[in-house]
Amino acid sequence: MSVYEARRTMMVDNQVRPSDVTKFPIIDAMLKIRREVFVPDEKREAAYMGENLALAPDRVMLEPRTFAKMLDALDIAPTEMVLDVGCGLGYSSAVLAELADTVIALEEEESLASEAEAILAREEVMNAVVLTGPLAEGAAKHGPYDVIVVEGGVGTLPETLAGQLKEGGRIACILMEGGLGTVKVGTCTGGRIAWRFAFNATAPVLPGFETVRDFAL
Repeated sequence: MSVYEARRTMMVDNQVRPSDVTKFPIIDAMLKIRREVFVPDEKREAAYMGENLALAPDRVMLEPRTFAKMLDALDIAPTEMVLDVGCGLGYSSAVLAELADTVIALEEEESLASEAEAILAREEVMNAVVLTGPLAEGAAKHGPYDVIVVEGGVGTLPETLAGQLKEGGRIACILMEGGLGTVKVGTCTGGRIAWRFAFNATAPVLPGFETVRDFAL
């Protein structure tokens, strides 16, 4: 077992499983996907730490616990199509690709998007497609989606993005209020999203998702 394989196992055993994430497909995906190749080279030693990992200004790879618990709450089926908003260098999309039928990975930072595309190709992730464009606009031409995952903090969820969820579809995001954050999962019913609390977590607010007064999930 390589050093990184050992760290991957420790990540799952010490960060994921103790957080009540027990679904085998999630455990299997997080043991399989090489997290260290989806971070900047100089940060590989920090790839498996239990904290958000900075990728660019106000952009992070979510800590393993937060990401795993979001996946657990969403309960993604192998037949579903997922929109991964703010895919960064592609780690989240690679894990999602193990769980879903198709992943549309959206990234607005061109340097991150091009590198994500290259890494996903090298790692032979064949059912994830990287698109470059504003995160807040989503990717309507490929939707509507069974699942939307927002890989960062949200003050206001743009209506454009919310409208790309299928009837009965689910969305997970980290609602930030000041320095405090909560993960909420929404289900689209009758064209409206009903939200429920999942757990506490924090992340920098994504561009285009800043707080608008008088809005709350």
